Amino acid sequence: MELGAKIKRLRLQCGFTQEELADRCELTKGYISQLENELTSPSIQTLLDVLSALGTTAAEFFGEEQEEQIVFTSDDFFEKDADGHTVTWLVPNSQKNEMEPVKMQIKPHSCLDKDMPHEGEEFGFVLQGDIVIHLGKKEYTAKSGDAFYYESDKVHYLENRTAETAVVLWVASPPTF
Repeated sequence: MELGAKIKRLRLQCGFTQEELADRCELTKGYISQLENELTSPSIQTLLDVLSALGTTAAEFFGEEQEEQIVFTSDDFFEKDADGHTVTWLVPNSQKNEMEPVKMQIKPHSCLDKDMPHEGEEFGFVLQGDIVIHLGKKEYTAKSGDAFYYESDKVHYLENRTAETAVVLWVASPPTF
């Protein structure tokens, strides 16, 4: 591990000069320079002081950084068949995120279960077919290429009244599926 390079990267992220970091740790600018250039090794206490001044802990500093997954392929998807529809989770474990994208396939002449009012918002884009959006006591029709967006504060669900399977990209925030 390149201790000095990592300390320098953190120092720059904090916007500190070597002198500012040294002052916060009661060290000299020369010592910080030597530390960043791997010319000296700090005592454990000095390292903990430097890390504290940089707003981190030893556990965070030495912990392995796990790269966040950005691209999800069909191998990552999780699919569940239910009466009249199939739900495909496009981002596994998205319950920990702000949004939860799913692909809904709604069989002909069927509908999804009614979703009771809850906090949040939902967005959809009809990829194929026509659907009816039930929102409270109102109905809205959307066809292939249309998008919909609503607050989830009323009973809501989707229905496919046609003889063709409807496919919808649906995003809930916060996650609810």
